[in-house]
Amino acid sequence: MKLDGKKIAILVEAGFEDSELIVPLEAMQKAGARVVVIGNDVKQIYQGKRGMAVIKADITADRAKAEQFDAIIIPGGYAPDRMRLHQSMISLVNRAHRLGKIIAAICHGPQLLISAGIVRGRRLTSWPSITIDLRNAGAHWVDEPVVIDRNIITSRKPADLPAFNKAIKEALTGVNGNNNGKTVSVAKGKVKVKR
Repeated sequence: MKLDGKKIAILVEAGFEDSELIVPLEAMQKAGARVVVIGNDVKQIYQGKRGMAVIKADITADRAKAEQFDAIIIPGGYAPDRMRLHQSMISLVNRAHRLGKIIAAICHGPQLLISAGIVRGRRLTSWPSITIDLRNAGAHWVDEPVVIDRNIITSRKPADLPAFNKAIKEALTGVNGNNNGKTVSVAKGKVKVKR
């Protein structure tokens, strides 16, 4: 699947789950997308929680414009809890959501979606430890590798990265359409549509 002409933001903060940032970044670049890393400080070197990856931000969240991106990817680890301390990160995700951009979050990434106020009434998945947070924020949590609810894509853990990346690419290329307001779950290569 080619993503030529697509521009994707990946959010970063200290303690990101290494593979959940690096694997999507490389997959989107390999597909031809322009990937921009957004953090809160362009001078800081952000290190993954496992110490296997380091990265610098290309731009700060307060300077990024949601209108310039086709999708925003939020990796997990400790990073989302730190991201939600910055209003610029919260506002960027909220604005992108209101514009109908693809918002993809894995593992603890949905913590930022909670802070952005965009989970109520949505069907989502995540790392199990934030299940209660999502439910308390009004989301319908399910334990599935990938869940697509309109413009929001969520996954649980690093083992789900192949399905997560595939769902992002398909959403950006319109392979599965825009879901017409439906929820789509992807489990072991099978697509389920809930009307």
